[in-house]
Amino acid sequence: MAEKKPVSEAKKLLKVAKPAKVVKPAKTSKPAKPAKAAEKPAAPAKPQVTEAKAIAFDVRVTPRKAKLVIDLVRGKDVNVALGILTNVNRAASPAVIKVIKSAAANAINNFKMDEHKLYVHTIYANDGLRMKRFLPRAKGSSSGLVKRTCHIYVTLKSR
Repeated sequence: MAEKKPVSEAKKLLKVAKPAKVVKPAKTSKPAKPAKAAEKPAAPAKPQVTEAKAIAFDVRVTPRKAKLVIDLVRGKDVNVALGILTNVNRAASPAVIKVIKSAAANAINNFKMDEHKLYVHTIYANDGLRMKRFLPRAKGSSSGLVKRTCHIYVTLKSR
């Protein structure tokens, strides 16, 4: 029979010798780069947006009629302005309501503004396209007809 060795000697024999650590030779010395005096500054915080805009192009209402409706809501809170416009019986009021709601949605969703603090800061209507048409008249003649459109601009701010 084979001689039984004590357990401690058997463990010593089973251990694999670890290779010696390899020491890397030192790199040739290059001129050391001077340490930067100041690291790059962190990106400055973006300024907080305080206004939201919306524009409706080529609304099929004359600018003169749109201005009558627009003058009613300039400077009012958004909820008050929408309440006024729903009760105004004018052709331009649905278009103005739509633009104010769009600007409010931009302010709330894009710029995280509080919807209860929004008010109509600026609102105005400019001339848009003018479609020139002809209207038949008596004796085979015709007269001109201009169908006007307008652009409605709204800017909302937070109080």
